[in-house]
Amino acid sequence: MSYQLAMQDPPRATTRSAMFRLETEIQVDIRAKPERIWQLLTDASDFPRWNSTVTSIEGSIALGGKLELRVPISERTFTPKVSDLKVNERMVWSDGAAPFFRGVRTFELEPRGEQTLFRMREVMTGVLLPMIRGSLPDFAPVFEQYARDLKQEAEGAG
Repeated sequence: MSYQLAMQDPPRATTRSAMFRLETEIQVDIRAKPERIWQLLTDASDFPRWNSTVTSIEGSIALGGKLELRVPISERTFTPKVSDLKVNERMVWSDGAAPFFRGVRTFELEPRGEQTLFRMREVMTGVLLPMIRGSLPDFAPVFEQYARDLKQEAEGAG
């Protein structure tokens, strides 16, 4: 994805699809340092206050931490594990069991002077994906709202 896409206002998510893979990604420039954005992304207790795409989140947003995540677009509780974490740079949440169905959400922060490029990508894979694809929500509007919420909070506070 090009840097030009990150400059869009409002940010637009892209979705790519294949038989056994579904990927949604968004990126946006935020006028804040990576440390400020990281603080927001890793404070579970404060998440629902600023992020309208999350109803509640419990657990530890730390390497190896297990989360219970509830979202307004689904009655389901998601239980990802923090499978990779590099402070102020990258975090990965993983859920599911390969090769059947697995979701991996990656958050990345890239400093750009006084701004930070925030990138979020969700990749769903597995042999069950073709059968359940129709029951999955359209993640693009959710990602767009998530990016708007994060940008507004990071730029307006702290």
